[in-house]
Amino acid sequence: MIGYQCLVCGKEFAASFDGYVCSACGGNLDVRYDLADIAKRLDRDAPFLGGRTDQFKYAALMPLDSIDSAPPLRVGATPLYPVPRLGALASLTNLYLKDEGLNPSQSFKDRASAMIIARARETGVRVVAGASTGNAGSSMACMSAAAGVSCVVFVPETAPPAKIAQLLIYGARVLAVRGTYDDAFDLCARICEEKGWFNRNTGFNPFTREGKKTASFEICEQLDWHAPDRVIVPTGDGNIISGIWKGMKDLYAIGLIDRLPRIDCAQAEGSAAVSRAIDALRHSGDIPTGSDWSRVKVQPVQAQTCADSIAVDDPRDGLAAVRAVIESGGEAVTASDAEILDAIREVARHTGVFVEPSCACAWAGLRKLAEAGRVDPDQRIVCLMTGCGLKDIQNARKVAGDPITIDADLDAALAALNGP
Repeated sequence: MIGYQCLVCGKEFAASFDGYVCSACGGNLDVRYDLADIAKRLDRDAPFLGGRTDQFKYAALMPLDSIDSAPPLRVGATPLYPVPRLGALASLTNLYLKDEGLNPSQSFKDRASAMIIARARETGVRVVAGASTGNAGSSMACMSAAAGVSCVVFVPETAPPAKIAQLLIYGARVLAVRGTYDDAFDLCARICEEKGWFNRNTGFNPFTREGKKTASFEICEQLDWHAPDRVIVPTGDGNIISGIWKGMKDLYAIGLIDRLPRIDCAQAEGSAAVSRAIDALRHSGDIPTGSDWSRVKVQPVQAQTCADSIAVDDPRDGLAAVRAVIESGGEAVTASDAEILDAIREVARHTGVFVEPSCACAWAGLRKLAEAGRVDPDQRIVCLMTGCGLKDIQNARKVAGDPITIDADLDAALAALNGP
């Protein structure tokens, strides 16, 4: 790690900078590395042997002095499944699912939280705090419990009960805010500043992206160090999709992949601030060519969607998300709540993977892109599944169907089975 660069105005900062955001414009920061030096020192036959088999095996591309500060739980190392039956629904011949629901807290957010906890422990921080609609908070609570770090989580009071239960069982102090995720985000930031806590808030803390980018490392390694043609990412605040893009760029810069994939943004129709910004930017044609993106704005929306994990009024890493799609040549697509709920059932019944609504949005969006002829059906496509369906049973129940009610006797049971 050699420093930071603002993703908005391009201003650079030394590695010793101790702020969270750009001191010039308030934009989010991107952690920078001496990638040329890393490329020289890398063993091509065994590029990542960091003493662990999970995401911390990629320590050479992490902002840590050592992996000793990392939580002891296995984070990452999630499977990449070929799913031909699901792909056939949209005439896609080479589709994969990256199943992040198999992380310790059943969410992709464990990648960021584990990185935050490791960084906090290295710098001597005693308390970490963050705002969440559920997944980021339960993830941080899980990693904090594993590492013995105090944790405070601010959530909107409408967060799903299953996610709140996770927070509490891990021992986090939970503050339910009467308001939106954005209200919880702002309140968390104010209290962290006052108390000197380490603020884990997505986008605001540049190290969250450093954890999330490791999914790209795994995808390419699982494909024998070949990049997929596209990765479709469910998008809310924008931090995951910007992390996926950064991970791919890091691998390309050090020569482990020979091309970059397209990164596609899938959003709920009721929470589509990033997609709208991408469409507006492409329509105007006024796309920045350098490091200064300050003239590009992501306008807030009033988010309303069943996919609570991507329900965001004001995307806190929205510009980084826009850049990921624009720079990679990807697509932006939205799906209705009805399409998202149908996608939960389709994914489960054609792959055996049970996902929450936010993940299902990725498949719903990809199917729309395919049906509109906006993706090549023979491309190698990875659909990122970011959380387990058990986190939101209420919405899954809406499309699951009802059990067949029978009397408790053999004849009735056999009669009920005559249909299949």
